[in-house]
Amino acid sequence: MSGGTRAQDLRTLGGQLAGLLWRQHSIYRERNGGIVIRGEHVARWISLSAGGTRQLHVRAGRLLEGGTTAPARAEAVVPRECGLGELAGVCRRLLAETAGGGAPEAPARHPAPDRAERGARRSARSGDSRRRRARWTAGVVLALAAAALAAGLVR
Repeated sequence: MSGGTRAQDLRTLGGQLAGLLWRQHSIYRERNGGIVIRGEHVARWISLSAGGTRQLHVRAGRLLEGGTTAPARAEAVVPRECGLGELAGVCRRLLAETAGGGAPEAPARHPAPDRAERGARRSARSGDSRRRRARWTAGVVLALAAAALAAGLVR
C-alpha cells in the first residue's frame, strides 16, 4: 500500500478486497481506524485493522439476527506488503473456519449446551462450595464448643 494515510490505504484495500470476496457487501469504519466488510447475504463479516506499521490484523465472524456482529471466531496477522490475492486467500480461509465447515446457515444461532452438560458443570462447582461451607461450619461449631467449655457452661 503506497501513498496517502494508513486509514485511506486501509479503506482502499478494503474496497478492493470486498469486491473479490462478495458481490454484495457493505464497508464500515471501526472506531480504532480499521474497517469492517459485511456480507449480509452470507451472514459473515471481515475486519481489517493496522497491526503496527508492517502488519494487518484480520478477523472474521458471523452476523446474528438483527444484523449485530458476533465476536470474531477466527483471526490472522498478515504482512502489510502481501498482495491482494494473498490477503483474499487468508480471508477466505478465515471465513471457512467461521462457517464451521458447513454451508452458511441463515442467521447463525449458537446452540445452548444441553441440560446434562450444564448440570454436570454446575454440580461440580457446587460440590466444591458445599465442602468449603461444611468445613467452615465445623470450624464455627468447634470454636463455640471450646468457648462454652472455657466459660464453664458445659460440664
